[in-house]
Amino acid sequence: MIETHWGDPITLVLSPEGGIQKFSTIEQASYWLRKKWPVANQDRIFALAQIDAAMHCLAPAGAARTAFISAAKTAGFNRTTQAPI
Repeated sequence: MIETHWGDPITLVLSPEGGIQKFSTIEQASYWLRKKWPVANQDRIFALAQIDAAMHCLAPAGAARTAFISAAKTAGFNRTTQAPI
């Protein structure tokens, strides 16, 4: 499978202890939304739809990225500029 770069990586703080995850491709974001996401809400569903559309060239990658960031906020994740260890 070829992974699709979707701009600068998004790094999320996953826990209060400081666990972080870097998302550099749309496929990584899709996997996390499907398999590892802590909440099943409308923002997650919308992000999945936007990512699927972008992966099929039916929506811009930027729209998928924006939806993913919104879903991350509602899931309680914060963005960081720190690179994962």
